[in-house]
Amino acid sequence: MNSGSGLGDYNLDLSGPITSVKKEAIKQQIKQELAMANAQELINNINKNCFKMCVPSPGTSLSSSEEVSLNRCIDKYLASWDIVSQAYVSRIQREKH
Repeated sequence: MNSGSGLGDYNLDLSGPITSVKKEAIKQQIKQELAMANAQELINNINKNCFKMCVPSPGTSLSSSEEVSLNRCIDKYLASWDIVSQAYVSRIQREKH
């Protein structure tokens, strides 16, 4: 159950002084929620872009060419996402130093 902190379904007790343990728990929760939001965005973008491009006339099933197209599109999208993510992390790390 949520403690009303707006931090997902985790039960973080934010009453009283914020200790270093509480701060670390909050940081970890935020990191997890950001990772989940990023994953959801990736999935939504793949669905939107690849499906639109590879399945021009949706039916009850996918043709073999649609399946091949979707698989290739997803592979390329994920590879691109990895490159962008690595570049972003690298830039953030450089800016920290």
